[in-house]
Amino acid sequence: MPATNGHSADWTQNYLLLCHLQHLSFESFGNSVATVQKRIDNTMVQSTTSTNTSSPVATGPAGRAMAQPMDGALLEGLQQHLTMERQASAAYWAMAIWFGERELRGFCRYLKGEASNEQHHAALVADYLVARGQTVLLEAVAPPRQHWSGAEEVFSAIFQMEAEVTSSLQQLYALAERSGDVRTTVFLDPIVQGQIDSENEAAHLLGRIRFAQANPAAMLVIDGELSEGKHAPESLAS
Repeated sequence: MPATNGHSADWTQNYLLLCHLQHLSFESFGNSVATVQKRIDNTMVQSTTSTNTSSPVATGPAGRAMAQPMDGALLEGLQQHLTMERQASAAYWAMAIWFGERELRGFCRYLKGEASNEQHHAALVADYLVARGQTVLLEAVAPPRQHWSGAEEVFSAIFQMEAEVTSSLQQLYALAERSGDVRTTVFLDPIVQGQIDSENEAAHLLGRIRFAQANPAAMLVIDGELSEGKHAPESLAS
């Protein structure tokens, strides 16, 4: 019996010791969790403080993020140029109708394509203004001219219109350089080159029409070339 009581006492002591150790383990684990949670809370507070103290992002009129403000004169010039491109699109469309009424399908097809090109140019300007955080202003486009005495007068008007668009782009480029707006000069570079090509093409077609001297057979030859997409001058460099 004494031996049994001794074993019972040892078992009781061991059980109490085990419970104590488990209590310490749970307490240690709880402390560790509390420590980790405290560190996470501190990190979040620091992150929030850092975000709140950073410089605010500049925004344009529509609330879009804006990396660089745009010079007022340059912005106005881009808006005006967008309207000019839309006006040119309407003019080309009216010219396409004029040739379509006279059964010259090649001229009509070529001028329809030019109307689409001018609309695309306007869209490029609109996309750029949006990318710069600006609001695109769509002004009214005047009704285009619809009456001409002949093909030469039509293409004389085309050449003058393309020359005016070129001048507008040159003025925009000068404004961008003056205001130190490299983004705009980079945007305008390929557009200026394309416009120079368009001006050259208009001069070429005007020259061919003048050479034809309103001869129906010669005009049909040019019309056929335009139907086949042959409208660019011959390059001496290629």
